[in-house]
Amino acid sequence: MGSIPRQRETTFRASLQPEHRPGPPAVVRTSLPGNPMAPAAARRFVRAALADWTELAVPAAAGITDRLADDSVLLVSELVTNAVVHAGTTVELLCRLDEAGLGESADALVIEVSDHHPARAVRSEPVPQPPGTPEYGRGLQLVATLSESWGITYRTGTKTVWARLPVEGVQAVQEIESYASEQALQRGLRAAEILAPLPKRITHDTEWVNRGALTFLAEASDLLAGQFDEDLVAALAGQLLVPRLADWCAVWLDDETEVAGRGVGTGATGTRLARVWHTSEQRIEELRRTLEKDPPRLSDAVGTGAVPVPWPADALPGDEAGTALAYRLTAGGRALGTLVIGRSGMVRFADEVTGLIEDFSRRVALAVSAARRYQRQANISQVLQRGLLPGSVAEIPGVQSGVVYEPRDKGGPGGDFYDVFQAGKGRWCFALGDVQGKGVEAAVVIGLARPWLRLLAREGYQVAEVLDRLNQLLLDDATEAADAAAAVVAVAGGQGVPPDGATSRFLSLLYGELAPVEGGVRCTVASAGHPLPLLLSPDGDVRAAATPQLLLGVVDDVTYTSETFALRTGDTLLCVTDGVTERRAGLDMFDDEDGLATALAGCAGLDAGLVAERIKRLVHEFSERPPDDDMAVLVLQAQ
Repeated sequence: MGSIPRQRETTFRASLQPEHRPGPPAVVRTSLPGNPMAPAAARRFVRAALADWTELAVPAAAGITDRLADDSVLLVSELVTNAVVHAGTTVELLCRLDEAGLGESADALVIEVSDHHPARAVRSEPVPQPPGTPEYGRGLQLVATLSESWGITYRTGTKTVWARLPVEGVQAVQEIESYASEQALQRGLRAAEILAPLPKRITHDTEWVNRGALTFLAEASDLLAGQFDEDLVAALAGQLLVPRLADWCAVWLDDETEVAGRGVGTGATGTRLARVWHTSEQRIEELRRTLEKDPPRLSDAVGTGAVPVPWPADALPGDEAGTALAYRLTAGGRALGTLVIGRSGMVRFADEVTGLIEDFSRRVALAVSAARRYQRQANISQVLQRGLLPGSVAEIPGVQSGVVYEPRDKGGPGGDFYDVFQAGKGRWCFALGDVQGKGVEAAVVIGLARPWLRLLAREGYQVAEVLDRLNQLLLDDATEAADAAAAVVAVAGGQGVPPDGATSRFLSLLYGELAPVEGGVRCTVASAGHPLPLLLSPDGDVRAAATPQLLLGVVDDVTYTSETFALRTGDTLLCVTDGVTERRAGLDMFDDEDGLATALAGCAGLDAGLVAERIKRLVHEFSERPPDDDMAVLVLQAQ
């Protein structure tokens, strides 16, 4: 079957305005790594594209409905999952809005999913296959169900599956109503299965699989892909299968250290029983004790298909003997665990059921792999985070401090940092910075900048001199070491090797020195491309305590200056990163019309800790959306 003729494409940019949109279709494309996170990323990408097209009034976008969005997400999820499981290469995703042309009844959304050098073809028809033919999933069955037209295009080293979904029209409405009715039917079947006697459930297996398999797999994929804890993935797997397709289910997970040391083979060593589920909760513990004594042992020759295993009669004394099947959970060529299901009163499972559960087990394996990948990255991030921030804030005589630090990614290192330390007898220094970029590369720069600050301060350099030298260090060959270290950390965290070549290291920094004197504290401060510090007096007056200067790491011939003033009793110095000042609510920012100064003025009379907490609360309340940047707040108050 041939491909849809390509029309002239326009690159989609969120900044484009709707009034001058040209006639050609809107197109967005992205490249996804061939890993378990790809399907979830594809779903987010498609929803974002449809939302942006609608907001910008792109031609043909007026007919986009919630149902079309759900259908397109369902379709792309299955196709990307198939590409990841069966090809394992980088996946290219393209979405295009086509206006109705000659002979076409409606506008259309076209989705293309491509993989490179695929290992196996995707099976399109649920017909009996010759012995030895592997099971390839149901991705194209879903395409045929939802799309107006579809096809597969082969090019050198690339296979593309494309599908055309009508945006509006009678046919589309009929398909939408049919699909909605099908979902309602499945919800009814689900309730009927739970309440029906066992023999009736058995007779409905084939009917349920034929009618609802695609919806079940899609919903399962969405549920599993959103979990980042492998034990929760195992728990969800059991709840999805029982009682819908089995009377009981058990999931064993191989220890990650064991997985790393071997390929697809699996055994009892390093395997733990993560979850047991039964239609009767009273039997779960006894079943668990029995299964723990004898974990399934699958030979290296076993693939991902069903393997008969002994029925645990000791744990189910009142049940009629039945059938139990084990499925190996594999992703990326590595065994991650084993899924076992059982059903009483049956000699064998129907072929339709075993095929469906094999597809389901692949999704469980991908979810487990993604959860482990996330946990590895989280562990690395936690180690980095502990090294990026001070273990404690130095106590300064006559000064009370308050700190708030919230990275945007709760499980990873942020690009913001702070520090308060003693630089010598009678001298304390503080810093609040923001590195360009996020993640491990930004973390490496912070890991270099903080020690440099401390070293320069303790060597006796004045505030402006510290900024001069730090600026030069960021421009020197020391950044090459940061690039190399970031590459090592990124690979260890599974992010891939960053592009070759030096990377610009821009750093905004607020840096100051405090020296207790009679009647207060002398403060010297300099701001390099950073939100200016604000000084609050006890009577509620607020003013900027520094002047703006160029951020660090841009040019090497700049000379920085500092300003000195007195912090008198009751004075409060507020230092923040741009995660506070640039917090957005639509087109408005928190610091528009001196919003931060107004917020600080309302903190008069509060101690340093309460000031920091109130600023954090006001920033969060400014928008209903979660923060999209790191946030750091440092408050210093003279006592």
